[in-house]
Amino acid sequence: MKTEVFYLLICLGVVTALTRKQEALEQNRRKVALPTLQKKQPPTREVLKEYEDEEELSDQCPEPNGYFPDAEQCDKYYDCRDGRPIEKLCPDGLVFNDFSPQHEKCDLPFGIDCTKRPKLQKPQPSPHCPRMHGYFAHEDPRICNTFYYCVEGKFNMITCPEGLVFSEKTGICNWPDEAQKKGCGSRELFNFTCPKVDESVAATHPRYPDTEDCQYFYVCVNGEIPRRSGCKLGQAFDERTGKCDWARKIPECKDWYKGQLTDEELDALENPPPKPKPSGGHGRRKGAKPPA
Repeated sequence: MKTEVFYLLICLGVVTALTRKQEALEQNRRKVALPTLQKKQPPTREVLKEYEDEEELSDQCPEPNGYFPDAEQCDKYYDCRDGRPIEKLCPDGLVFNDFSPQHEKCDLPFGIDCTKRPKLQKPQPSPHCPRMHGYFAHEDPRICNTFYYCVEGKFNMITCPEGLVFSEKTGICNWPDEAQKKGCGSRELFNFTCPKVDESVAATHPRYPDTEDCQYFYVCVNGEIPRRSGCKLGQAFDERTGKCDWARKIPECKDWYKGQLTDEELDALENPPPKPKPSGGHGRRKGAKPPA
């Protein structure tokens, strides 16, 4: 009987021992397999969004702090603080000037390169102002010397000095040949063409009178490009000298200002009163010592 019990205990022990060994092997197998299963597990939506946000921040904020232009829109920029961008827009008609990340500056578009980011916000037009801010040409393309200066959608009409036209490229008045505004060239405006001359004369930029206005004349730059210029009030262009002089001294222009200025006014222009000497002091020479 004892022998049978002994054999039974041995058998039970063997079974128990084998079961524990298998358990240990199974646990080890699971430990090895767990990292593999974790690697194969797809990322959650939260993880993916975090990666997308980080990629977006790196595009909009090249540096953690500063002001940076949008890649596509010239009047949009980003105010970056600790790598987080705040999207901003310039006032309508102005664009972001990206000359320095340390400065937040919106400017008129003249002189700012927007070729790589040509998009702009939707215009907010008003009478004579295609956008709220800026310099804009007259609606009639035949009117070359008048333009509008718009601020907050309100306009001021400005006329260029005689002989100049508004340049849409620079936003200022310029010579017709430099403004290059269609229909506003020297030939269309003045009905004047520079006479053909040899190279030596052309190099002197010859001058020619305006046959319809004694006060004005044309300068032919390099003998080819006409630019209309003028003499000051009371004077006229003297073709013989190529200079301005008092109109009453030039036979063909002596009566030019009749009906515009009286003889007394012309006398005052030709003979201005001497400038008064500065008051005070005793006229000592500079650096002279005062009397002891």
